[in-house]
Amino acid sequence: MRFSRQVLLLQIGVVFLVVGIGVALVSALLSQTLTNQYGERALAIAKSVAADPVVVANAAAKVPDGALQERALAVRERTEALFVVITDDKGIRLAHPTPSEIGKKVSTPADRALAGEDDVSAVQSGTLGLSVRSKTPIWTPDHRRVVGEVSVGFEISDPTGDFNRLLTITLLFAGGALLLGAGASALLNRRLRRVTHGLEPHELTELLYEREAVLHGIGEGVLAVDETNRVSVRNDEAERLLGTELPIGASMSELELSPRLHKAVAEGRPVDNLLAVAGNRVLVINSRAVRLDDRPIGTVLTFRDRTDLDTLTRELDGIRALSDGLRAQRHEFANRLHTLYGLLQLGHHAEAVEYLQTLTDSSSARPSKLGDAVADPYLQALLVAKTEQAQEKGLTLKLAEDSWVPVTVTDPIAANTVIGNLVDNALHAARMGPRRPATVEIGLFADGTSLHVSVVDSGPGVPADLRRTLFDEGVSTKIAPGHGLGLALARQAARARGGDVWLADPGEGETGALFVAKLPGMLTEDG
Repeated sequence: MRFSRQVLLLQIGVVFLVVGIGVALVSALLSQTLTNQYGERALAIAKSVAADPVVVANAAAKVPDGALQERALAVRERTEALFVVITDDKGIRLAHPTPSEIGKKVSTPADRALAGEDDVSAVQSGTLGLSVRSKTPIWTPDHRRVVGEVSVGFEISDPTGDFNRLLTITLLFAGGALLLGAGASALLNRRLRRVTHGLEPHELTELLYEREAVLHGIGEGVLAVDETNRVSVRNDEAERLLGTELPIGASMSELELSPRLHKAVAEGRPVDNLLAVAGNRVLVINSRAVRLDDRPIGTVLTFRDRTDLDTLTRELDGIRALSDGLRAQRHEFANRLHTLYGLLQLGHHAEAVEYLQTLTDSSSARPSKLGDAVADPYLQALLVAKTEQAQEKGLTLKLAEDSWVPVTVTDPIAANTVIGNLVDNALHAARMGPRRPATVEIGLFADGTSLHVSVVDSGPGVPADLRRTLFDEGVSTKIAPGHGLGLALARQAARARGGDVWLADPGEGETGALFVAKLPGMLTEDG
């Protein structure tokens, strides 16, 4: 039997049990109440008869009188009682509905009434059958002596008839209550099936186990929010990748998460392979809105750690940039040799010497000839590559005159990430700025084992409304889509080593932006 049907039968059984007990209690109370009411009615009639002077006089005389019998029969007829019996102080009948019983002793005890007390003796059996009767004493006018007693009774069928009538009404109400309870139980059972989608408890248990196994057994982070953007489901991997706790029921707006993640949840649209920075990690986010019966019920997001892949990608980008720079230098060098060869072949020796002098002067001014200013080969390669890249775009990249890094770096990838992203942003800003020639100046300074970097450009500077959010992923001054990760990655790489990247004041008279980075422990110790 299905669990929902078991619940329905159990509920209906409980309703039947409760209603049955209620009807039994009401029946018992009703029967007792009716019996007491008829007893009190009989007592009231008996008291009125006992107070009649004729009855008192005849009871004191102990002589049956026709007038006394007539009075008793008249009261009996008027009140529809079964009997009205009058006795003397010995219990001998002076009046009775059956004349042959007059002069005989009463069939039920009258001791209490003859002792001066009212006796509501409830149901008793006498000469006229089973009845509800009450007895009261007959006192002398001075109320000093009991001279007899009056007994009044009603047929047991009278309260029984009233009881049956009231019980019928009670049963009708009980039947209605049973139908209402059974209907409510059926509706509740239907609601239970709809809420659980017809699944049995063991099926729900299996689903719970399967969900926990899937959530905590995969290598991706999973985060689900409901239609009010509150966390409903998450696994441990999601908390580890995002670097923060995700309490169930917490609002997404209260959690310190990536702005791109907040945007993906707020929009509720499908998102594929969105890059976002979370702590020291670069995550790939996929988002899907979930609907049930054409009703939105929330959003599910999955996270993959792309930090290692992104590190290799940045290293590959650096190597590619260096190879592009070397390729450009090779083409440039070949062209110059051809020019020099042509001048010598034509006998223009003076022009050839002048051409060589020009090449020497221009090369010495380029960062590719760094001398002792920057000793690290990785930094030199990066500067050469960025210089060639700038020249291809008609820009000038300069190394600050007071730059000084006499030792090698300990983490070339992190250094290239910070410096490369800062230089790329500066080149773009200089290119888009109004000043010509467009220039970028980079400064590299050693302070113990810390590397300080400054990059200033001749661009228009950073708008005031972007300064507070400039390092958030997705925030960019570039018009083309797909940007907004460079500065976030640079700051992430710096902070991972205990450093930082920030926007500084370039000073008066400068129109470009000045970015400064501090990278502790980036350099080897001198000597």
